[in-house]
Amino acid sequence: MNGINIYVGNLSFEANEEQLKELFEGYGPVTSAKIISDHATGRSRGFGFVEMADRDEGLRAIEELDSKDFHGRTLRINEARPKTGPGGGQQDGGPGRSRW
Repeated sequence: MNGINIYVGNLSFEANEEQLKELFEGYGPVTSAKIISDHATGRSRGFGFVEMADRDEGLRAIEELDSKDFHGRTLRINEARPKTGPGGGQQDGGPGRSRW
């Protein structure tokens, strides 16, 4: 069985990780659900990631949940892209920061 990591965008700032997990559990087992928060304020940044154990179930969830209303917001859902190497974010010290 091959898993899948799913990007969930345009989340309501009031939505929590348990609600996000429950939304996707209608399609299959959810390994994890994480809403990304701002480091300084702790407030949701309006997006998160869901990991599902079965890739086919995850793809069906993406297809059926993308553009659906969730807590008053239209979700934007797709398969998450893998993290990039140097120059791609936090791995090199974050945006706008020199490693030298």
